Amino acid sequence: MTANTMLEEIREANLTYLMLAQTMIREDKPQALYRLGVSDEVAGIIEALSPAQLVRVAATNQLVCRFSCNDEMVWGLLTSHGKDRQLAGVHVAILRSAEHAEAA
Repeated sequence: MTANTMLEEIREANLTYLMLAQTMIREDKPQALYRLGVSDEVAGIIEALSPAQLVRVAATNQLVCRFSCNDEMVWGLLTSHGKDRQLAGVHVAILRSAEHAEAA
């Protein structure tokens, strides 16, 4: 992968993420704050971005999103291939909600 291709992929990921984030915030802000892992202030900024501003922000050479799962246990649950995948999802949600409560 060339540097230009990588930058284009980052820009595309940024734009997709920002558009999704904006939609989530407009439809259910409390749920979006939890799922996106952003503050109310940041959510307000994202929600207010015009289409032109979305494109400009997305054009940066840095990812504007990050992995919210920084825990080995969470990744283990997410990547488990057992028959209880739904149960693993519930466990991840419980662990993430505890992290969210501690951050607040």
